[in-house]
Amino acid sequence: MMNTMLGNINRIILIYLLFINLVALCLMWLDKRKARLKQYRISENTLLSIAFIGGIVGIGLWMLLFRHKIRKIKFVLGLPLIFIIQIVMMYKLK
Repeated sequence: MMNTMLGNINRIILIYLLFINLVALCLMWLDKRKARLKQYRISENTLLSIAFIGGIVGIGLWMLLFRHKIRKIKFVLGLPLIFIIQIVMMYKLK
């Protein structure tokens, strides 16, 4: 019974992470598109918040693959800091 509950929790976490990273990719795509069209952009705080709640892989991949936000200190320093915080939080929760 305990293994089944842990399996369900792990599955829920995996689905959440897949979803939030898909959201992160979509937001980064939308921000890049708006930048090209010279339209109102998605705030950097929103993008970093999405990274903090689990979308760091999506944000980071987009940055690397499409060279978006790579000159922004907030992202260059913020994403590694968020990653370290997430690792520490996971370690503390074990």
